[in-house]
Amino acid sequence: MLNRHFKLLVALLSLLAVGAALYTWLGKTKPVEVAVKAINFGTVQNTVSNTRAGTIKACRRAGISPPIGGQIASMPVTEGDQVKPGQLLMELWNHDQLAQLELATSEADAAEANANQACIRADVALRDSYRLNQLKRSNLASDEAADKADGEARAQQAACAAARATRKVSAAKIRLVQAELERTRLTAPFAGVVAELNGEIGEFVTPSPVGIPTPPAVDLVDNSCLYVSAPIDEVDAPQIRVGMPVNISLDAMAKKRFDGKLRRIAPYVLELEKQARTVDVEVEFLCPEACQDMLPGYSADIEVIIKEQRKTLRAPTEAILEGNSVLVLGADGTLQRREIKTGLSNWAWTEITEGLAEGDEVVV
Repeated sequence: MLNRHFKLLVALLSLLAVGAALYTWLGKTKPVEVAVKAINFGTVQNTVSNTRAGTIKACRRAGISPPIGGQIASMPVTEGDQVKPGQLLMELWNHDQLAQLELATSEADAAEANANQACIRADVALRDSYRLNQLKRSNLASDEAADKADGEARAQQAACAAARATRKVSAAKIRLVQAELERTRLTAPFAGVVAELNGEIGEFVTPSPVGIPTPPAVDLVDNSCLYVSAPIDEVDAPQIRVGMPVNISLDAMAKKRFDGKLRRIAPYVLELEKQARTVDVEVEFLCPEACQDMLPGYSADIEVIIKEQRKTLRAPTEAILEGNSVLVLGADGTLQRREIKTGLSNWAWTEITEGLAEGDEVVV
């Protein structure tokens, strides 16, 4: 009987020991792992961003076609070629104009020769008239001969003037034919790259009728000057001014950021979406060399810098809790809530004006 009670006592004590151990294990609070970042000095910018993706555009882009219709005779350039101002891009069949130019040139040469001949005769007749009038004064020539010489001189002078006028008409005909010939030649109005060609040798091109747009024969892009066109929300538009600095980023060059300057703000609001009205802005690159690897049509995002604080104490914006407070990691490994005062802020950084010091670690 005693042995049985002893066994029960041992079992009871064992259960109590296990229960105490289990209570102690369950009662412990496990530490929570958190991510922290140190407070440091840096730049904080208050910016305004585009609402939709912007676009890289060329400062000059022209869709050009010959002013007259005709058959394409030659296309000395291909898509992607870099061209200079005045370089021939396309030429229409123009053998008839070339023949007319040759004819007009020959007529002009003949008119020049006739004018020279007529004016030489006029000079000779004028000298003869002068000599006869001198002889008349000495009674060595009759009045009839002197009058005849005067009339001949005046007639030859008129013939000279008429020949010179004919020469001018011939020169004008040459210029007219040359102008008609130039209308068959499409040249580059500025330096750039040939983006697109519409047409092949032997095909016919026609100018666009009024009110009916047709694809241009040549799409020419000035790739030496690029800018960003992007929409800004109408709510943010009153904050921006021409000349403000801009940060530019491109999806095609995700690892690079480019400096820019706001050069134009549209004078009206776009209503493409009634509930999201925007104002278009244009941003120029401050370093033109940075545009060498860019292509018109790239998507781009902009951040117009409204205000900026450099070398200021800052904290990650994600660390700021509601009510302007942060959780600071103490020396003993515990977290302490601390009230702070803030200044400029953006999605990445917030300026700290009071409550934290450099090196403090806050939970993010």
